[in-house]
Amino acid sequence: MLTFIGLGLFDEKDVSLRGAEAIRTADTVFLEVYTSVLTGSSIQKLEEFYGKKIIPLYREDVEIKSDRIIEAAKNGNAVFLTAGDSMVATTHADIRMRCAEAGVETKIIHGASITTAVCGLSGLQNYRFGKSVSVPFPYGKWFPMTPIEVISANLKENLHTLVFLDIQKDKERYMKISEAVEILEEQARRAEKSIPLYIGIARAGSPNPAVHAGDAEEMKKFDFGLPLHILIVPAELHDMEKEYLKIFAGLKC
Repeated sequence: MLTFIGLGLFDEKDVSLRGAEAIRTADTVFLEVYTSVLTGSSIQKLEEFYGKKIIPLYREDVEIKSDRIIEAAKNGNAVFLTAGDSMVATTHADIRMRCAEAGVETKIIHGASITTAVCGLSGLQNYRFGKSVSVPFPYGKWFPMTPIEVISANLKENLHTLVFLDIQKDKERYMKISEAVEILEEQARRAEKSIPLYIGIARAGSPNPAVHAGDAEEMKKFDFGLPLHILIVPAELHDMEKEYLKIFAGLKC
């Protein structure tokens, strides 16, 4: 048996009771660490909280060397942990399909996902979001324009865009909102587009999340503090969305 368990947004206490019970009774505990992290916790804290030894998994372990995950699930009760929800934003459907081919039973225990948390923190209506996009750190001459293309297409349809910010876990480098805005503004300049408003969110799920809305200059000046950071480029705001942002995100217009 392989159970996919979403750990939630911030620390070791965000997991559901059902998820915690499954972890504590597992024979093998894997933790995927390359796509997202619980910035309020660490592997050591997770091990202490769950009372289990945790095996970290990097991209190669999941995408190329997944046989040991499947073998552990064949021979006992294994769990596959991820930050957020295992099948939302960071999807591991490929592992589940490989298990099915190998005759290994699977199940999912869901956790809180950033894709829904941003709605509560920003007040934006969930059904008004279009395709999401990620902003990677530029590398040399590599400067992909996909983010502004997706944002522009969404704005044309009057849809909000959730913008994920790059994580380089091996370098302990987490993109900041100010960095992402700089990149997006340069993309907008090259594409002859404009982004009138941003909403930045930091540490969703923590006791002290930061939420702030403003134009590019406002966002680059605002101190969002520690990671993880995420951005929203909103479309035309509904009156209720606008009022919510004025109250909870310092929107000035």
